[in-house]
Amino acid sequence: MDWSFLIAGKKSIHVTTDSRKVTSGSVFVALKGEHFDGNDFVEQARSAGAAYVISGDEALTQLQDLARAWRRSLQIPVIAITGTNGKTTTKELAAAVLKTKYNVFCTEGNLNNQIGVPLSLLSITRAHEIAIIEMGASHPGDIKELVDIALPTDAIITNVGRAHLQGFGSFEGVQRTKAELYDYIIENGGTIFYNADNPLLFKMLNKRMPKGRKIKRQKFNKLYWYNDVIFPKTGKGIGLFRYRGTQCPIAVSDTHLVGDYNAENIAAALAIGMCFFCLWPDCREAICSYVPTNNRSQLIRTAHNTIVADSYNANPTSMQAAINAFDSNKSKAECPKQAYILGAMRELGEYSRLEHQNIVNMLLERKADKVLLVGEEYKETTAPYPVYDNIEALCEALKKAPLEGYKILLKGSRSNKMEQVLPLL
Repeated sequence: MDWSFLIAGKKSIHVTTDSRKVTSGSVFVALKGEHFDGNDFVEQARSAGAAYVISGDEALTQLQDLARAWRRSLQIPVIAITGTNGKTTTKELAAAVLKTKYNVFCTEGNLNNQIGVPLSLLSITRAHEIAIIEMGASHPGDIKELVDIALPTDAIITNVGRAHLQGFGSFEGVQRTKAELYDYIIENGGTIFYNADNPLLFKMLNKRMPKGRKIKRQKFNKLYWYNDVIFPKTGKGIGLFRYRGTQCPIAVSDTHLVGDYNAENIAAALAIGMCFFCLWPDCREAICSYVPTNNRSQLIRTAHNTIVADSYNANPTSMQAAINAFDSNKSKAECPKQAYILGAMRELGEYSRLEHQNIVNMLLERKADKVLLVGEEYKETTAPYPVYDNIEALCEALKKAPLEGYKILLKGSRSNKMEQVLPLL
């Protein structure tokens, strides 16, 4: 469909799927879900001043088509970010860095799926000079669908780990789906940022290069390295911008982040900033000033405990990294007692019991002073720790026996709602 009647000459367009947010001139999209039907609110949207209504069985497809048309009309770089862990933190850090030089749009919250990405693209205005779009995936083909809408000019896969295994079927399925981002950039030209210290990413990228165009691994004295690769058959090229997470010139302790794993996220943001000619002093100041929110790598000190809140989401890879980082940063002087409050990891399918047992084994090795687990998945393991069916049950237990004087790691999949326990800590 030709959407020029909606976007031609417009500096911005307001698109919403919530009839309560319709204003004069808005585009209302009547999406239908499992528990709602936007078609029931079409007349309400028109009465509120909607200039155009997208409804019917093809509403989602038309929303995506409109987003693609709007994106095509914007002559700006679009950086796509995906990965098992760290994509939101990397997005936020990269946005902070790029804002030192540009008017930047970046995905709000976790609007990173087949609905969220189109809505994010449609929130970009012609005043923006660069955009960062986060992309999530839980099934094969998800990333391909999203890049075909967002048409990115630059891309980064933060890492690839064991998550959403129920949807992907296997770890190999995770790799193939994430690599769809590499496939798009290689085919269409652009810049790929990748961690030179991550052998899996190197292998995934190298595997996709046309014959005779292999990436040569080198030792780098600098954090950043740029290399143009031109493909003879198409005449298109990609730029490889490599960074080394272990040689990040900004220590995690210099920032408001916690966890050594954030060194990779910092290095990625710096690499993106350097590629877009941001000044080093400004980049450093932006990263050191960034304060995480939404229980992502947050250090919270209460009157009773010190909490590392990293409970926005969890999968086997991120859970293991968080436990390792928490264990390696013990400060007995500050908090002599260590506690782990961990929620279950979801969408693991047949791998669930094994992956939860692996977490229990890690905790047993650390001989923690206190371990509290949430989720029936842990009942399938040999955990010798208290296991609560849900967060409400844990909260009731903590009201009766509160913790005091602990350093606590709080982490779990979003569905556990682990943040509800914070007022009791």
